[in-house]
Amino acid sequence: MVRLRQAVIAAAELEPVAEQLQAALGLGDPFRDPGVGEFGLTNAVFAIGDCFIEVISPSRPGTAAGRWIERHGGDGGYMVIFDLQDLQGARDRAAGLGARVVWQIDLPDISGTHLHPADMRGAIVSLDRSNPYGSWRWGGPQWTSQIAPAAPGRLMGITVAVDDPESVASRWGEALGVPAGAGALELDGGEITFAAADGAAEGISEFSVELPGPLPGGADSALIGGVRIRAAQAPSG
Repeated sequence: MVRLRQAVIAAAELEPVAEQLQAALGLGDPFRDPGVGEFGLTNAVFAIGDCFIEVISPSRPGTAAGRWIERHGGDGGYMVIFDLQDLQGARDRAAGLGARVVWQIDLPDISGTHLHPADMRGAIVSLDRSNPYGSWRWGGPQWTSQIAPAAPGRLMGITVAVDDPESVASRWGEALGVPAGAGALELDGGEITFAAADGAAEGISEFSVELPGPLPGGADSALIGGVRIRAAQAPSG
């Protein structure tokens, strides 16, 4: 099983983007993880269904996220985290592709492996495994070593803008152990779509979410933190 569990926006200023995201999607209060201070970051992690949308922001000069924002020309989609039951298989496949590991951790309830974005293209790809499967330490104490009641909504997918979508889709698919078809990866309960960057900076360009109600003003999308948030209303009943 391979699931999309968390999508991450890197923003020069945390609070304006976090507030816009919370208001537009009707999300609850975020979890703020002190552990990201290790990377020189502050964050806000919002639950949506049993998945998560995170906003990170540099808290000091010289961070990887800060350099990425400068290169990218502003805020944008920065990282995607997958929850895999066969984590070791994915780690082995990524190593076979020559993807460098920039951070790795193994805890009793979760393991994580961040792959270098220059090797994977489009974003930092994080290969994680929750234990028990479906818990999620990165979502906060109520998700650590246990499965909490899901929040309203659902993170359905992301779109990754890159210069050569088919080859990058194939690369991600090989690492994840998921077949790449027509520039997309079908996951358990989600989808990763790869699109042409068309001269723009590479990165995650869109999050697709299912919500219990419409966005403010009835719009079907909103641009927040450099990412197009595209919403579909959950079916009634």
